[in-house]
Amino acid sequence: MKKLIEHSWILLCFACTIAMAQNRQRKVVFIIADGIPADVVERVNTPDLDLIAKEGKYMRAYVGGEKDTYSETPTISAIGYNSLLTGTWANKHNVCDNDIKEPNYNYWNIFRLFKNQYQNKKTAVYSSWTDNRTKLFGDRLAEAGNIYPDYHADGYELDTINFPHDKQRDFMHKIDEAVTDAASAGIRKNSPDLSWVYLEYTDDIGHMYGDSKKFYDAVALMDKQLGGIWNAVQYRKERFNEDWLIFITTDHGRDEQTGKGHGGQSPRQRSTWIVTNYPDLNNYAKYYQPAIVDIMPAIAHFMNINIPRERMQEIDGIPLIGKVSVAQLQLNYFQDKLDISWKALDEGGKVKIWVSTTNTFKEGKRDNYQLMAEVLVNNEHTVLDVSKARSPFYKVVAEGPFNSVSKWYVEEKKK
Repeated sequence: MKKLIEHSWILLCFACTIAMAQNRQRKVVFIIADGIPADVVERVNTPDLDLIAKEGKYMRAYVGGEKDTYSETPTISAIGYNSLLTGTWANKHNVCDNDIKEPNYNYWNIFRLFKNQYQNKKTAVYSSWTDNRTKLFGDRLAEAGNIYPDYHADGYELDTINFPHDKQRDFMHKIDEAVTDAASAGIRKNSPDLSWVYLEYTDDIGHMYGDSKKFYDAVALMDKQLGGIWNAVQYRKERFNEDWLIFITTDHGRDEQTGKGHGGQSPRQRSTWIVTNYPDLNNYAKYYQPAIVDIMPAIAHFMNINIPRERMQEIDGIPLIGKVSVAQLQLNYFQDKLDISWKALDEGGKVKIWVSTTNTFKEGKRDNYQLMAEVLVNNEHTVLDVSKARSPFYKVVAEGPFNSVSKWYVEEKKK
């Protein structure tokens, strides 16, 4: 009887431990450190990034959409930020430069998706550029869903009294310091459920000095700032038993010639990186180079955000967390047929192939998708007869049991 009691007690303790782990509050902070190509972050001594990556992973990544296709996206700052926020390339979110004139808010960002489901959970924006909150987040804009961050710290670049502008851009470093101090304090005290931190100084120095000791020193300073945020996260994990996910990335690389410019599609301008503390990334993250658009669906998966099918069909990213059925969707049109192929990452179940010849989603309407086929995931291809729906444009979605991938076919105009 004594052994039976001891055995039951062990099982009870084990069950309680599992229940506690499952009930831990999940929190996310994602950080954009501007304008650092992968080769630079790999060259500079970054002990704090390394510490975070030791818990999870460092990955080379890319920005800029698919080169020479409809989704090719300029490698420019605000464009990269919005690709992360929305999980889409610029052909959808319509932020095409740093002016952010007409963002298409029909492609919901991660904050809007999060608040739509969890109205009482808290969000935060800590940013060295105010437009991130006012234009990209869409603070209190009706067209962006009337959402707003529960906490924010920004506007410092407009405060020329406390942060007088100088030609060396040292004021920008001081602003980044203020931002990271506010983020660290906010995480420790308020523990927002979903936070965005943005740092600018590295990009400013890159533009001024290119590949140089000045630039590398700026990256090292950024690393120290990340250490403060990471310490705040560790404080919350240890004191409050919270489950924290962190993603750190950059928005673009730099040109090969000098390291001063960006915006184009050269390999180095497209070359970026992602660091996360998540310890068990999926097969997609392990075997394919991720993109900046993959971070948003990864956050959504971690935070258990249920994205409606009509919105999921528009997301270009693939989650780096959780099971993934399909990736690498490819289309080829010939003789009234669509040849569709993909890579199977989890071979169970079937892939549903949805096709639409409209793109009215961008206007806030629904597209008329038709279910054209159901194919075993591990078949990795199918050919559709579209002779009854001839069109110069097709939107194709391959919906597996665990994720969806989408692709457009756009007929090339005859020269």
